[in-house]
Amino acid sequence: MFSLKGKTAVITGGGSGIGKAIALLFAKQGATVHIIELNAAAATETVSAIGTETPAFAHGCDVSNQEQVLNTFKEIGKVDILVNNAGIAHIGRADTTSEADFTKVFDVNVKGAYNCLFAAIPMMKTAGAGVILNMASIGAIVGISDRFAYSMSKGAIYAMTLSVARDYMADGIRCNSISPARVHTPFVDGFIAKNYAGQEAEIFEKLSKSQPIGRMGKPEEVASLALYLCADEAGFVTGNDYPIDGGFIKLNN
Repeated sequence: MFSLKGKTAVITGGGSGIGKAIALLFAKQGATVHIIELNAAAATETVSAIGTETPAFAHGCDVSNQEQVLNTFKEIGKVDILVNNAGIAHIGRADTTSEADFTKVFDVNVKGAYNCLFAAIPMMKTAGAGVILNMASIGAIVGISDRFAYSMSKGAIYAMTLSVARDYMADGIRCNSISPARVHTPFVDGFIAKNYAGQEAEIFEKLSKSQPIGRMGKPEEVASLALYLCADEAGFVTGNDYPIDGGFIKLNN
């Protein structure tokens, strides 16, 4: 079950965290994996971790730059699965978020996903099939304090998922999204260290316990859900968002 043999999967932000876990699992299931990363060295490390049993390739690319994205997808040549995972976070409210920071979050999280959709969908239409998985967030569904720009971007991802699923159903293209709560990745550790210096242990515990289940998620858990949604076994699944949140949305009261 859940074999991806013969499939070509493009994963943005696959150099670390959730994206890396997805890349490793998809390769294990037989996919040819292409990792698109701003940090080319991180992408290369993931390719090394995949090993030689399955073809894997690293591409240094800024997803917010459409020309770079189009050139990268042209180089790849074939896309059966697109995972729009690349993204950045930001702390701030509507009146404390600068225009520059708002634009940066939008460019990476929203425009970046759009650029990859713009490049991949024509290839999928030509092939008559394709699977798109967008990484949204619980921030698209519930209010999270001090995450104005980030939540905006993930709300856009949620809406784009529905739009793409509707528009390309007749072309054999499925599109879904995943909405994780907090997942323990190196990004989270760096985020805490940068914004809460000296309070790392306290903030980590607080963020962990904000999930009713009492911990953060694991990248591998998100990757397992991603595998199901991108595999042929999920052929009847499109136009849906899947929270993976330790009970955050429904049980936090």
